[in-house]
Amino acid sequence: MIDARRLWPGEATWDGPVAVIDMDATEDVPDRIVLPPCPVVGFGDPAHPLAARLDAVVESPVSLETLLTGITAMPHAAAIIAQLLRVLPSLSLEQGLTVESMAYAVLQGSQEHEEWIAERRQSISGGRTPGRVATSLEDGRLVITLDHPDSRNAIDRPMRDGLYEAFTLAAIDPEIVQVSLRANGRTFSMGAELGEFGTTADPATAHSIRCRTLPARAAARCADKLDAHVQGGCVGAGLEIAAYAKRLTAGADAWFQLPELAMGILPGAGGCVSLTRRIGRQRTALLVLSGKRLNARQALAWGLVDEVV
Repeated sequence: MIDARRLWPGEATWDGPVAVIDMDATEDVPDRIVLPPCPVVGFGDPAHPLAARLDAVVESPVSLETLLTGITAMPHAAAIIAQLLRVLPSLSLEQGLTVESMAYAVLQGSQEHEEWIAERRQSISGGRTPGRVATSLEDGRLVITLDHPDSRNAIDRPMRDGLYEAFTLAAIDPEIVQVSLRANGRTFSMGAELGEFGTTADPATAHSIRCRTLPARAAARCADKLDAHVQGGCVGAGLEIAAYAKRLTAGADAWFQLPELAMGILPGAGGCVSLTRRIGRQRTALLVLSGKRLNARQALAWGLVDEVV
């Protein structure tokens, strides 16, 4: 824990993996503060004038201990996540997706992520049949369905391509007035297919691919007519895409998680952008930096979902 005055202009800076501020012990706050490159987490009175200016403010169900565990395990990834979330509110949606992709590319080449891949390579599932995205169009309503229940709808390359094509159609066809995102099986999506991590080794190439074919870019263009319903696990890329929906509902059994920090990366399927627009940058930081699961009731309280049905 550091004295909040370390954030005042002209005072000493902080070079640790995380700065923790006790807001109850802080009185006067200047008009300008200088955040160090690491995450700055506050706890105490959420109405304190300093609270809104930090990267995150501890609130249930995320604990300070959980945050510190995640950040100290992957300090470089945590720092880039905090820096990215600070700038996203000042950018347009398209600009935000580009900057998110570049930040993700930096972490793709990091030692933290490479070590995770090396440790996981033997246990990552491989050899699955390709995923499928089913579509149906009737009376101006396009239904897009994740259809790979055997993998719990893990999103692989064929599914990403299918989602990009379906959302692009929805964005450019004026006769499509409603778009619904659904998933077959008991799980909405367990996120990106882990077996594909590390297959595109060059970060610049991976960034170029995301700029052209990221489903989130197309989903954002039809977000005003998009609704999504999730059941069971809604993890990683699945949550990142669903969060673009104008209306997002969840079953009572739904749960939500962004586990990317533990992999040495950040939510790179558009989630840093979609989540900040849905729940704000500080709650997005709590979710990403903690890796904490939210149940349907907690997600509703945070504004992550609009209704539990």
